[in-house]
Amino acid sequence: MNIEVHVEWEDATHLAGRVHTADRGPAVSFEYAPEWLARADAFAIDPTALPLHPGPHHAPALFGALQDCGPDRWGRMLIERAVRKHVLQRKPYQDLDYVLALDDASRIGALRFRADAAGPFLAASGGKIPPVVQLSALLNAADAVHGETETAQDLRYLLGQGSPLGGARPKSAVALPDGRLAIAKFPKPDDTRDIAAGEILALTIAQKAGIQVPGHQLVVVEGDGVSVITRFDRVGARRIPFLSANSLLGLPQGDSGSYTRLADGVRQFGHDTASDLLELWRRLVYSLLVSNYDDHLRNHGFLMRQPGRWALSPAYDLNPVPEIDRARMPETPISEERDEPTIAAALAVAPRFGISAATAKTMLREVLAAVSGWRTIGKQLRIKAKTLDAYATAFEHPLLDEARELA
Repeated sequence: MNIEVHVEWEDATHLAGRVHTADRGPAVSFEYAPEWLARADAFAIDPTALPLHPGPHHAPALFGALQDCGPDRWGRMLIERAVRKHVLQRKPYQDLDYVLALDDASRIGALRFRADAAGPFLAASGGKIPPVVQLSALLNAADAVHGETETAQDLRYLLGQGSPLGGARPKSAVALPDGRLAIAKFPKPDDTRDIAAGEILALTIAQKAGIQVPGHQLVVVEGDGVSVITRFDRVGARRIPFLSANSLLGLPQGDSGSYTRLADGVRQFGHDTASDLLELWRRLVYSLLVSNYDDHLRNHGFLMRQPGRWALSPAYDLNPVPEIDRARMPETPISEERDEPTIAAALAVAPRFGISAATAKTMLREVLAAVSGWRTIGKQLRIKAKTLDAYATAFEHPLLDEARELA
């Protein structure tokens, strides 16, 4: 299969190259288009796996930048269900098939795909993005999928709106009243606590701690919490190139990387390097203090601000995990040494981020002050007392005591 890969940049869509997949097996190749290479503002769509030079690039699996704009586990499940119910005709055999099954209008980032110059961008939009006022209908369709009672209409309703951000949580793209694109994340029937309330609480605290976050709101739909997060890869109708930290570093499967390695990646490819290194260390400390254990490097992202220069995206997928559900360590180690995740370990690596000991202590106090007010912030968000109680051990734990001692 040969597919054109286009990139939207400077208010126009350009042919960047072509990706070829083997008929059997996961191997792929990609070659930049001569007209893209000839542009003065050309950039690598994946700086690690696809450096900008002529000739084919080969890989045993789909390149990171292309994987990033494909579906997550929720989206893959929708696609597979849609094939079984004949909503989609083509069975996905390869990772690229899953990418092409996503709706072009809501795909994250600025990459677009089509079979040839005469064809539409894939997957061709099935209609308008549903407005946020349709959350109830979207929630009912998502519940039907979880109960395995979904209809073909449910799948058509949800399929085009799947987003690669958010793991296995059911979700849909939605349009805000002002026309901006957002993502709505729904509860699952087997949830033991209000996950949406926890995410909105974490994002609000992060903002108070000086961390960049997207617009966010908690919406109650039929008694259930739904988190609505404004998409940060769009400015109006303009798409902004996106790359996960995992792809920026070119990590192979099974390599969790580390915050210090990500700091090295910021130095190599960053836009505003000094500011992003400060931000990244602040997020490291914040994740420790709010028990944000799902902080793997696909949950850190970058946006292109200038050709070839990548800036940290606003933080996303911040999910505090209560002690009862913490069966493992944080996904991303602090450093290559893979030491125990402690505040002392975070302070020890601050120089790798260009941060002095004094500045690190100041930043720690700022984050600590915000996190310490978690319950007050929760009440201001009108989160139920029993929900706040369910999250208490995510915010009150030995690491918080350690932070108070070291700050």
